[in-house]
Amino acid sequence: MSEPPAGRKAVNAHTTPFLPYDMEGPVQPEMSWLPISYDAETGQGTYLMRMDPGAVTIAHDHPGMEEFLILEGDLVDSDGTAFGPGDFVSYEAGTHHNSWTVTGCLLAVFEWRRT
Repeated sequence: MSEPPAGRKAVNAHTTPFLPYDMEGPVQPEMSWLPISYDAETGQGTYLMRMDPGAVTIAHDHPGMEEFLILEGDLVDSDGTAFGPGDFVSYEAGTHHNSWTVTGCLLAVFEWRRT
């Protein structure tokens, strides 16, 4: 097997260990994340986020764009809208919300800023 091309990073959501989730403050043990290209200094990049059944995010504001694709499970936003696999959700900068899951979910999250 040859070496992977320079600059490529590959992770598997089912076999790569996730980290404790603490992006909105204290560690939330019912949630975890896997940084892929996320840069904590800029608050931009991509990560996977896993929420266990019954997990609730802390209400938060978005300094930039936050977008996510639901890969598995369900997610309910603070206005009661329910999302499922295949749904892509986009929040503008300045959005304030929180979300929860009934059955658990896996999200691909994209944080970025318009130029």
